[in-house]
Amino acid sequence: MIFTSAVLLLMACGAQRRSVLTYVDPNIGTAHSRWFFYTPAAIPYGMAKLAPSTNGSYGNAQGWEAVGYDTRHNSIEGFVHFHEWQVGGVSVMPATGELKVKPGKLEDPDGGYRSRFDRKNETAEPGYYKVLLDDYGVTAELTATKHVGFHRYTFPQHDKSRILFDIGNVQGESGEVRDAGIKMIDDTHFEGFVITYPKYVQKYDEGGIVAMYIYGQVSKKPGAVGSFNAQGIRHNTTSAGGKGAGLFLEYKTGDKEAIELKVGLSYTSVANARINYQAEAASLTFDQARQQARETWEKELGKLYVEGTNDKDKVKFYTGLYHALLGRGSASDVNGSFPRFGGAVGVLPKDRKGNFSYNFNNTDAIWGGFWNITQLWTLAYPGQYNDFVHTQLEIYKDRGWFGDGIANSNFVSGVGTNFVGLAIAAAYNAGIRDYDTALAYKAVKANELEWAGRKVGSGKMDTKAFVDHGYSPYLEADVTDSTGSHFSASHTMEYSFSAFAAAQMAKAMGKQQDYAQLINYADGWKNLFEPTKKLIHPKKADGTFIDRFDPYEAWRGFQEGNAIQYTFYVPHNPKALIEAIGKDEFNTRLDGIFATAQKSGFGGGKTIDAFAGIKSLYNHGNQPNLHISWLFNFSGKPWLTQKWTRAICDEFYGTESIHGYGYGQDEDQGQLGSWYVMASLGLFDVKGFTDARPIIQLGSPLFDKATVKLGNGKALTIETKDNSAQNIYVQSAEFNGKPLNNCWLYLDELMEGGKLRLVMGNKPKIDWGVKTPPPSVQ
Repeated sequence: MIFTSAVLLLMACGAQRRSVLTYVDPNIGTAHSRWFFYTPAAIPYGMAKLAPSTNGSYGNAQGWEAVGYDTRHNSIEGFVHFHEWQVGGVSVMPATGELKVKPGKLEDPDGGYRSRFDRKNETAEPGYYKVLLDDYGVTAELTATKHVGFHRYTFPQHDKSRILFDIGNVQGESGEVRDAGIKMIDDTHFEGFVITYPKYVQKYDEGGIVAMYIYGQVSKKPGAVGSFNAQGIRHNTTSAGGKGAGLFLEYKTGDKEAIELKVGLSYTSVANARINYQAEAASLTFDQARQQARETWEKELGKLYVEGTNDKDKVKFYTGLYHALLGRGSASDVNGSFPRFGGAVGVLPKDRKGNFSYNFNNTDAIWGGFWNITQLWTLAYPGQYNDFVHTQLEIYKDRGWFGDGIANSNFVSGVGTNFVGLAIAAAYNAGIRDYDTALAYKAVKANELEWAGRKVGSGKMDTKAFVDHGYSPYLEADVTDSTGSHFSASHTMEYSFSAFAAAQMAKAMGKQQDYAQLINYADGWKNLFEPTKKLIHPKKADGTFIDRFDPYEAWRGFQEGNAIQYTFYVPHNPKALIEAIGKDEFNTRLDGIFATAQKSGFGGGKTIDAFAGIKSLYNHGNQPNLHISWLFNFSGKPWLTQKWTRAICDEFYGTESIHGYGYGQDEDQGQLGSWYVMASLGLFDVKGFTDARPIIQLGSPLFDKATVKLGNGKALTIETKDNSAQNIYVQSAEFNGKPLNNCWLYLDELMEGGKLRLVMGNKPKIDWGVKTPPPSVQ
């Protein structure tokens, strides 16, 4: 075979490019991780998200706590198919020996069907999981397509081998199981369902349900089938129903005999689970599905390609990107069906080519997502941003309000606020507009200004108070209603920001009257700024500041944070905040905050808890703080943004199971991972692209070279010269060959692609990027 020199050069380049998958470690950050965090056997934004569970059967008392898989546990109780915010169900477990139909407890593995395992015999990579179950000598392997879970269980020689389907019991955040059923419909095919009532549906959308359906096939006819439920065990029966429902398939296996399962999933019906199965898996083998998943991950992760000598940074980068692409899974079927509130089924519209042009997704709240995941979507994954907008517009059409967190069209807000309008306004202003923009604006405006008939799960129940007073008044009781909120100060800061975003969308659409009204509310934060201490201070309806004020106290006036943290929550107008505090004092205070925060790893220290840092000066483990290290770009000291963002990347983020995203912090479906990706590229917008003409600020890129396949088909290359762990400060920059003297660009300029080149050094270049700060109010 004869190759041209050009082909040989391409082959050589290809050989040098190491697969990005080698840098992804799904086990990072798995201590105290949320139910949806660890799902290695899945593809980006898939419905089928398979994972081992160590304590998912425990459920959780409040509906959000860490549960599912924890690196500190040493036994596995099953492999679960559904993993989303407030959604969990359908566990499968291989076993041998004595029949047990309860998973048992972590402290007593022999008391149930769970099995011990050793992590040296565990493999987790994007799209694939493998583990040896020590108690049974069974090797379990998992992979997935978008709607189908694949299992391969390799058994030892044994007369009493089995596969258990645990359908009718709590899994993770599922909440109460209302009903369940499973049955064999012939020798090898099965179908089933489970209907749950999650804690946050109960709290925020009473009367809703989360239903999950399965249809699948096992590769070998069982020798016998039995069932179980809350009433007990029944042998020689092929169906089970009610709470606790499950089946066990009995086999005699030879040594190293593999039995495989394919399980089609749906949120709408068994019929659609079967359609999903037939469309994606009927003729697909386990190995083919695994390879297909691998290729999908390679393609999606490869849209961002970073180069440099520090492999640890690459592991952080690609693992963060992996979590960003794993969160927020599809809830629609291959035929366009998707779940509506109360068990109804909707069908997505088709585009001009007859295709379903978007997915309906389940999603955690977007609270803080504009400082990470939506920026990443804008650059390289606009299809995911488009899916988010379409999903929320379907919710609005069906329910009359945006829902923030969504579980099968149920409102599961979680934080009682709602930033969906801001996220959609940012999408519009960033040029992502493949939806009904008139409807989108109507919904965005309503989200900011309307309250009559508002559903509690839509959040912002104090909208009337904010509109009437220009701020949300403080209520001593732990409630939020039309008169104010216990979290009044943080709500005021948030509503001011989202009013700004809606105003910018109105301005971009030529709606000047609406713009004037909304931009006035964007100054709501000024009503709570106390000029003596120069802090945000909760205020009562009579206009007086609350007493017994402690700036470090969380949960009194501030949700998941305190006054020190939330005083910097004016991302839409940094200039005004800087002027209110005083430029020198602003820089001194903020720099001092980071110097102190560095001593505790920029979060809650080594305490393994999601809320460990909410009483600190700075808490990178939670959303309200994620923009403030970039504020120095606005205050005339961009080198401090370069210093502190690089330090956060180096020290808050780790590559271990316990020190991954801080210590046991709340990663929220890819948000902290996305922040790392953006910061390590040296790109970020404090305002989350909400300006009528969005901007993007520059930081300190970690890599020698990064190539981004932009969502518009163009390419952006970010190159650094003399970059190192010590050389963190920008000395000079150029964009497409022209000197760049600002520490920012307009987003539309960046999206034209080309080359951004930065020369780095070990000392601050205090005269670079300071002449023209990023615009604050457009």
